[in-house]
Amino acid sequence: MTTRNLFLLPGDGIGPEAMGEVRKIIAYMNEAMNAGFVTDEGLVGGSAYDAHGAAISEADMQKALAADAVLFGAVGGPTWDSVPYEVRPEAGLLRLRKDLQLFANLRPAICYPALASASSLKPELVEGLDILIIRELTGGVYFGEPKEIIDLGNGQKRGIDTQVYDTYEIERIAGVAFEMARTRQNRVCSMEKRNVMKSGVLWNQVVTETHKAKYSDVQLEHMLADAGGMQLVRQPKQFDVIVTDNLFGDMLSDVAAMLTGSLGMLPSASLGAPDAKTGKRKALYEPVHGSAPDIAGKSIANPIAMIASFAMCLRYSFNLVNEADNLEKAIANVLDKGIRTGDIMAEGCKKVGTTEMGDAILAEFKALSI
Repeated sequence: MTTRNLFLLPGDGIGPEAMGEVRKIIAYMNEAMNAGFVTDEGLVGGSAYDAHGAAISEADMQKALAADAVLFGAVGGPTWDSVPYEVRPEAGLLRLRKDLQLFANLRPAICYPALASASSLKPELVEGLDILIIRELTGGVYFGEPKEIIDLGNGQKRGIDTQVYDTYEIERIAGVAFEMARTRQNRVCSMEKRNVMKSGVLWNQVVTETHKAKYSDVQLEHMLADAGGMQLVRQPKQFDVIVTDNLFGDMLSDVAAMLTGSLGMLPSASLGAPDAKTGKRKALYEPVHGSAPDIAGKSIANPIAMIASFAMCLRYSFNLVNEADNLEKAIANVLDKGIRTGDIMAEGCKKVGTTEMGDAILAEFKALSI
């Protein structure tokens, strides 16, 4: 039997509650499908700080490195607002991304038909929306040096952030975008600011060269990132796969997420490079929503983004494509039946809590898996 090692990091706030609903799906898959999932669990974020004085312990970091994939909940909350900067809850996630060398962030923006009316755009613009934004995650202005604040004297200071990209960083993220496009509509739109940024000029050149060398079967379009933001709210369904840098990816993926009507509904994946021997990628999967400490422990949190993140894990880390399709379909079916948690509640629907939503999705998944 194939063994699939999955490391769970529920984190803080609503993370543990949402993760509990995924555990039920894993248990079913092991029992009914002989899926072979072996899970271990650790601490990250504020919970890790409370236990170990660090946002993630060395022992748990080693478990993450050894796992086939990491499933991550959420971190942070006002309890840890005053802890030192280097051990703040978010530092655990940043270290995971760095040590696992996760350079490609995949952010789907999917509008379930049943929730089209929840978007701030007209339903006809977003119903059936299915965009995949691929953001470069380990380079660019967030990591470039120098990064500092200089005292200029006379009450003046200067803040410096440096936008830096090397050819190989652009080549590998472009490769991920083109490969993902081949599994979808075979279209990629690359976004940068080549009109005012030298890094944008290089980005455009390298993406174009990578396309010509290896992926000429994929349709490639270039667009300035600000124009891309405008087009996302004007005519979002024109896009299939968008690839962009760290800064623009951060912003554009949040814009795309809100087109769907709820930031808390969406999953994400962060992938590393394929291993030279096994072909497997290090990977971390997490919901886009935060820890929502104000509703933690009340069993009212929406677990859909966490469950959808597990579906991405099935697809990209374990090649369980049919199972991933069925789990995503189960989510859509539950929403079609009018079952809602409080954050997506609408008139005429049935309001449920975290556990009831997880149970409903599991029931649909079981029915689809027969």
